[in-house]
Amino acid sequence: MAEKKRGTLQIPNAPFRPGDKAHFDTWEYEPGDLSRPDPTSCSTAETNEHAFGLIRVLDFEGNASGEWDPKISADELIEGLEHMVRMRIFDERLMKLQRTGKLSFYMRSFGEEAVAIAQTMALETQDWIFPSYRQPGAQFVRGRDMVSMICHCLGNVEDNVKGRQMPVHYTYKEGRYISVSSPVGTQFSQSIGVAMASQYKGLDECCITWIGDGSSSEGDYHYAINFASVFKPPVILNVVNNQWAISTHTNLASGNPTFAARGLAYNLPSFRVDGNDFLALYSVTKWARERASSGAGATHIEVLTYRAGAHSSSDDPSRYRPKEEQDAWPGGDPIKRLVGHLIAIGEWSEEKQDELETRIDSEVMAAYKEAVKFGDLDNGPHPSNDSIFTEVYEEVPWHLQEQWDEMKRFSGD
Repeated sequence: MAEKKRGTLQIPNAPFRPGDKAHFDTWEYEPGDLSRPDPTSCSTAETNEHAFGLIRVLDFEGNASGEWDPKISADELIEGLEHMVRMRIFDERLMKLQRTGKLSFYMRSFGEEAVAIAQTMALETQDWIFPSYRQPGAQFVRGRDMVSMICHCLGNVEDNVKGRQMPVHYTYKEGRYISVSSPVGTQFSQSIGVAMASQYKGLDECCITWIGDGSSSEGDYHYAINFASVFKPPVILNVVNNQWAISTHTNLASGNPTFAARGLAYNLPSFRVDGNDFLALYSVTKWARERASSGAGATHIEVLTYRAGAHSSSDDPSRYRPKEEQDAWPGGDPIKRLVGHLIAIGEWSEEKQDELETRIDSEVMAAYKEAVKFGDLDNGPHPSNDSIFTEVYEEVPWHLQEQWDEMKRFSGD
């Protein structure tokens, strides 16, 4: 009997490593390539080409075209630009503060600012936001004050979650922005539950959530999209493919040619969208919101983008990818692309952009100076130890009350 040949374990590797020259193929996808089906009646099969293609509105000369052009006003575009610039400058300033010991930990949205901001702007104010840690820009759209956000990152007495969460793991009740979760992926299943509750109550509410390409390997992702397929809740499910999950490349997370294509197997209309194209993101999300509102169910979206910075303040990306890889990314920079569009339509200028950046930088620094009046990382004051036991249960259970009393005895309170 012939000896059976042993197979070789297949482990994908990143296409480029430190010392290599990064190269991405030029995108073949143009704004006019894909049609915009009726969101209220669209079948999954009608989105096959959308899942394997790429929805774009902006070309690289700043022109908007194609059926997916949302044709939103210049005022709305400038509002979106301001939010994105605020997010980038806010990130830059707080990362510097972390490096000088003023914050314990930080994560930036560098290169992905358009994702949360464009998509949140396409929603209604009553819709629920289930973010991961790179969607803090949604809070700017919903009107959260920078002082409040910085107080949370500092963990001082004005931290709205009383030190219960890591920095940048925000929650904002007034903006229906649900707490960021450190165990990645859980928000997908949670968003389905809230969407089903809204559906049961007959409310015109939609949930939107984001997961990273690496987190899409978790069971939460598959549980969620299976529930979305079966129960058709009003939810928008985004997989943000930013090429890297900490230090592992995106090709370790899926064997499909696109992340969007996974949704087709679960009978969900699925789209792949240029994540650095503000207009395309806005348009696809508006489509999905309209579908959800009509009762037709969920939409599955792959947001194709690039994580331009480190995973977090604890990460050194030069250890696993070429330093110049960001420059080779064919999607460009989301802020520069929107600026280019506004200039192309005669609504903006380089001078206005400089003025905007200068103004916002001053606002961020003023917000930090205001926030530290309530305490800083080194000196406090910090939230009371009592906050370990409060604001979780309406009535504190007996076993927690015993622990609370014990803490007071040992602390001398």
